[in-house]
Amino acid sequence: MLLDKIDSPNHLKSLTLPELPQLAEEIRHFLIQKLSATGGHLAPNLGVVELTLALHYRYNSPTDKMIFDVGHQAYVHKILTGRKNRFDTLRQKDGLCGFVKRNESEHDVWEAGHSSTSLSAAMGMALARDLKGDSNRVIAIIGDGALTGGMALEALNHIGDEKRKLMVVLNDNEMSIAPNVGAIHNYLGKVRSEKIYHKAKDELDWLLRKIPAIGGKLAKTAERVKDSLKYLVTPDGMLFEEFGLKYFGPVDGHDIPKLLETFKQADSVNGPVLVHVLTTKGKGYTPAEEDSHTWHGVSGAYKIESGQVVKPVGPPMYTEVFGNTLIELADQDKRIVAITPAMPGGSGLLKFAKKYPDRMFDVGIAEQHAATMSAALAMEGMKPVFAVYSTFLQRAYDQVVHDICRQNLNVIFAIDRAGLVGADGETHQGVYDIAFLRHIPNMVLMMPKDECELRNMMKTAVDYDLGPIAIRYPRIQGTGSAIDAVPTPIEIGTWETVKEGDYAAVIAIGPMVQVAEEAAELLRREGLNVRVINARFVKPLDEKLLLSLAKEHMPVLVLEEGSVQGGLGSAIMEFYALNNVHSVPVHLAGIPDLFIEHATIKEQRAQCGLTAEAVARQLATLVVRQRQRAT
Repeated sequence: MLLDKIDSPNHLKSLTLPELPQLAEEIRHFLIQKLSATGGHLAPNLGVVELTLALHYRYNSPTDKMIFDVGHQAYVHKILTGRKNRFDTLRQKDGLCGFVKRNESEHDVWEAGHSSTSLSAAMGMALARDLKGDSNRVIAIIGDGALTGGMALEALNHIGDEKRKLMVVLNDNEMSIAPNVGAIHNYLGKVRSEKIYHKAKDELDWLLRKIPAIGGKLAKTAERVKDSLKYLVTPDGMLFEEFGLKYFGPVDGHDIPKLLETFKQADSVNGPVLVHVLTTKGKGYTPAEEDSHTWHGVSGAYKIESGQVVKPVGPPMYTEVFGNTLIELADQDKRIVAITPAMPGGSGLLKFAKKYPDRMFDVGIAEQHAATMSAALAMEGMKPVFAVYSTFLQRAYDQVVHDICRQNLNVIFAIDRAGLVGADGETHQGVYDIAFLRHIPNMVLMMPKDECELRNMMKTAVDYDLGPIAIRYPRIQGTGSAIDAVPTPIEIGTWETVKEGDYAAVIAIGPMVQVAEEAAELLRREGLNVRVINARFVKPLDEKLLLSLAKEHMPVLVLEEGSVQGGLGSAIMEFYALNNVHSVPVHLAGIPDLFIEHATIKEQRAQCGLTAEAVARQLATLVVRQRQRAT
C-alpha cells in the first residue's frame, strides 16, 4: 500500500502524480476504519482528502504555513505528517487530538477549535514573514460556513487592503455542521452555478493559449477581457475580487491535477489570492455523503457496513430534553422564538424548526449577531431563546454585556455543553461561562441537577420578565429521574437541601449534585452524615440558606464543574466576606487553573478531583480539621 510509505510530506513528494488518487482512496479507507472505533469528525475529513494531498504535494510544510480553520478537518494533514500510527488514540486521554495541536507536530502551525480565525492568523503570519524578510508561502484553508463569521470578513477586508502575498483556500462543501445559511452561502451558490461564465472563461483561456508569446499590452488587454467577462455574466460581480483578492475557481476539489494547476497559477500572483474549491462532505462513504450532518462529528463507534452509529442506551441527553420542552412551552406562548448560531442539530432544535419554521432562526456562525438580534427581539416583546454552546457563547461576550444585560432585556440563554465535554477537549470545554456571566448586572444564572429540573427551569425562564436569564446544562445523559408531565416554575434564587447532615455541607450544582450524593453515601457508611445542597441558582445566591449555614459553623465544600476562579465557590466566599461572616470555612472543588485536554468526561473529572471518592476524601479531611479546631 502507498500509505504505508508515507510518514512525512517529503515521502508524499516521492510519489508520481498518477499515484495520488490511489493514495487518496487508501486514506479514505484508513479514516473510515479508524474512526469506526474512536469516533471523530469523519465527513469533513473525507471531503478534503485530495485537497490536503495537493497542498502538501505542492508546498513545503512547515516552512510554508498551512493554517486550518477550526482544525477538525486536519486528520489527513496529520496522516501525512507522521501521525497515522497514533490514530487508534484519536480523541482519547494522552492520545492524538481531534484538532490541530502545536505540541503534536511542527507541521501544526496554528491551533483553533472555533471557526473563522484562519484568515486573521494568515494575515499575521504574512506580515511577520515580510518583516523578517522571509519568502515562505502562507495558506489559510477555510470552509464556506466559516465565512459567515464576522471575524473572517474583517480579515478579508484587511488582507485586501494590505495586498500581502498569501493564499486563501475556500473549501466549499455547502455544509458546515448544519446546512449553511445566509447571503454569503447564496452568493457562493450563484458562483457555483454560473456555468455560462465558466464555459466562456474556459473557451477564452483556450483561445489565448493558442496565441504564441502573448505578453505586454496584449496580455493586459486579455486580462481586462476576462475581468469584464466576470462582470458581464455575473451581475453582482466577484465578491472576493471586490475585497482585493485575485479569484481562482471554482475548481473540483477532488481533481488533484486540476488543484495543482490552479495552485501554480495562484502562486504567480504577487498579492492575495482566493482559490475556490468545491468538495463533497463525506465523500467516499455513502452514509456520510447522504447525511453529512449526522456524520460531521461522530461521538462514538459506528458499524462501517450499515453506517449505524452506536448510541448510548438509557436516559435522554439534556439537549433532547431541552428541545422537547421548548416545543411544549412554545405551544403555549407565541412569544417564544429560537435562535442558534449554526447549531440547530447540536442544540436540539431540529424538531422545533420543523414544527415552528417561522419562529426558528439559524444565523450561521455568527454568535455576536445572534446575541444582539436576540436583544432586539426581546425589546419588541418576543421571548428569544438563544441556544448556544458554552464555548461559543464566549465569542459574544460584549453583546451579552452591552446589548442584553445593560438594557435588561428578556433574553433566555440556553447554554448547552456546560462543564466538561470529553473528547473535543480544551477548545470546547464549557467551564468558563459562570465566571464570565455571574458578575454582569441583571443576569440570572441557573443549572439543573437533573432533566426534570431542567424542564422546570425552562418554565421559570419563560415566565421571568425582569431581564436576562440563563440555564446551563451538560453534554451528558440525564439521571433517569421521573419527569413531571407539566413543568413548574422555581422561585428565583432558592436552593434545595437534597440530603440532611450535620458534619459538613456540600453545595453543588448540575451533575455535581449527584456526585455529592454519592460521596455523602460513602461517608455515611463511615458514620459521617454530610448535608448535600443543590445550589440550582448561581445568581442570585440563596442568602438566607448561606446565613443559616454560618450559624451552624459547618464546614462547606463547594462542588462545581466549572472554573474555580470566578465560579460559584468564589461567589459564596464573596458573599460571606461582604457580610463579615468568618465562621464558615469554605473549600472549593472545581476546574483548576489550566486547560483540560481531551479524554472521556469521567477521566477529566478524575483529573480535576470531581469524583465521589475524591470528594468524600476531601470532606472527611474537612470534618477532621473542624473537630481539631473545636478542641
